[in-house]
Amino acid sequence: MSTTETPPSPGARVRRVALPVALAVFSVVGTFGASRGQTDRHEPDLFMVVLLLIGSLSLYWLRTRPIPVLWATVLSTLVYMLCEYPWGPVVFAFVIAVFTTIRLGHRLAGWLGLITLYVGHVGGRMILGINEQGIYQVLLVGTCFCVLGFLAELFRAHRDRVMAAARTRKEEELRRAGEERLRIAQELHDVVAHHISLINVQASTALHLVDRQPEQAAPALSAIKDASKEALVELRSIVGVLRQSDESAPRQPVTGLDHLDHLISRTERAGLDVHKIVHGDPRPLPAGLDRAAFRIVQESLTNVVRHARATSATVRIQYGEQSLVLQIDDNGESLAGAPKEGNGISGMRERATALGGTLTANRTPTGSLRITATLPL
Repeated sequence: MSTTETPPSPGARVRRVALPVALAVFSVVGTFGASRGQTDRHEPDLFMVVLLLIGSLSLYWLRTRPIPVLWATVLSTLVYMLCEYPWGPVVFAFVIAVFTTIRLGHRLAGWLGLITLYVGHVGGRMILGINEQGIYQVLLVGTCFCVLGFLAELFRAHRDRVMAAARTRKEEELRRAGEERLRIAQELHDVVAHHISLINVQASTALHLVDRQPEQAAPALSAIKDASKEALVELRSIVGVLRQSDESAPRQPVTGLDHLDHLISRTERAGLDVHKIVHGDPRPLPAGLDRAAFRIVQESLTNVVRHARATSATVRIQYGEQSLVLQIDDNGESLAGAPKEGNGISGMRERATALGGTLTANRTPTGSLRITATLPL
């Protein structure tokens, strides 16, 4: 898979060129100016200018090839010093290269560059028999190199922390986006599956009665109309929440257990006799838990209508001190073995798990299906 790099902006290109050019001019002019008072040093010549330009102009590639640029500045600076050219701003290119290389994470190369220049300068002077430096001057130069390396390390650590924080924020955004996509998918599945199941059952009934007993097909067609209308209302509510550009709370009321009677009556119109039993004192629930409880009951009844071939179902709701317990039973055909879990049961379990609860789907002794959900309050 090919990747395309974003071309640098005009401002970035100007800054990339400006630093090497400005440093080259400053190094050459500054060295010639500093050489006037250094009669004991080698006279400036063309080779000196070439060394200065190599170190300065190589910084143009510092961001893309930091390690080759580092060694170019190390070698040009070392040769400059061993040739005893005048002291001046020659070391600036090396300082910038080492600092940037370490800050970008190439720590070993940066420290090797520092050690190479220091050891090469001190050892080279001894080998070539150049004026020996005092021990204090040697230690001072070594200390300055160590300070440069540790400052670069501090900036590198800061850069790493900033990049790690940015990655963490990005991962958190992706995680939240994934959770939101899952929640929306669950909402759409529950809404569409429930209403389409009711429409399918009523449509089958209407087709069966339209020729034999046309007068009895009217209630089925009316149920289809109501179910499709309610499906559109709920879908518009979900889409309306998605279209809200701000972070304000949804304007539509959240569907909860207070809509359970309406859900039961709508399901009964599909031919399923539903009984509701409530234990404990009903009370307001947190919005997320209330919605999840309603969707679990809705999806359970949808599964009964679609798959159980049952004539009745019982919805038990127990309001406890620590948790809300939902139990949905049907009187479907006697079956053996564990129930097959499709999108419906797995979606209900994900809703319960997201709230720190549990959901089980088991066979009763008679072979019918029992859904039990425990949701912590």
